[in-house]
Amino acid sequence: MKLPFTKMHGISNDYIYVNAFTTQVPNPATVAQKVSDRRTGIGGDGLILICPSTTAHARMEMYNADGSRGEMCGNGIRCVGKYLYDHGVAQANPLKVDTDAGLKTLFLELQNGQVARVTVDMGEPILEGPRIPVAAAGQVINQPLAVEGKSYQVTCVSMGNPHCVTFVDTVEPLELEKIGPRFEHHPFFPKRVNTEFIQVVSPTELQMRVWERGSGETWACGTGACAAAVAAVLNHKAGRQVTLHLRGGDLEIEWRAEDNHVYMTGPAEEVFEGMIEI
Repeated sequence: MKLPFTKMHGISNDYIYVNAFTTQVPNPATVAQKVSDRRTGIGGDGLILICPSTTAHARMEMYNADGSRGEMCGNGIRCVGKYLYDHGVAQANPLKVDTDAGLKTLFLELQNGQVARVTVDMGEPILEGPRIPVAAAGQVINQPLAVEGKSYQVTCVSMGNPHCVTFVDTVEPLELEKIGPRFEHHPFFPKRVNTEFIQVVSPTELQMRVWERGSGETWACGTGACAAAVAAVLNHKAGRQVTLHLRGGDLEIEWRAEDNHVYMTGPAEEVFEGMIEI
């Protein structure tokens, strides 16, 4: 079967997108592994299907590079909004996109008739341990966690998917390929976890590196940036409006007091279209 696809990225968090309005994808978990391989496939952090929805303009289904299903992807959903608008599938503004983490609203910024940036209402952060989920009751804010014999102070947040945030003096020397899997598969996280390592630059700027479950270190993670911003507020390290500096670029995050929702703003870019045999 030949599969038409579009390669897109949000600040270098890159995915393979398939228009499931017109193309059915058999065994998407297996396809995700094949197309994500950067040596034998197209190359990406995973596969995202843009599907019909009865409750929104579209539904997003995402699969990590290892084939596991993810509930939500902040950079990915901005690209879904760009695809829907630029390809004429749905040209409303705002757009509604259904996800495994609930219905999301996307506000589009246009340049020359195409989407350049997207603000996503990511909803309320989840702080209760069993709902994240983590193996603890109540909130986990600046709590010690032993990982391979070392103690880290962690704050846990769900933005539709589980995140563990830890603050460090500097992010650059971290050996994430060693540390990341130890967090991801720690028994404290029953559904595994995305881990954000955060360096506080100022009350309005944070530097971030991220290890994503199922994908490894990625150059950006939208839900992780949101979780990091929430954690920074909870730990009195930043205000409610911050810029996250990630390896792939910057995201603007605002945790609004009036509705308790987190809003993420960043670019979305289309790289190329093609066809692959699956």
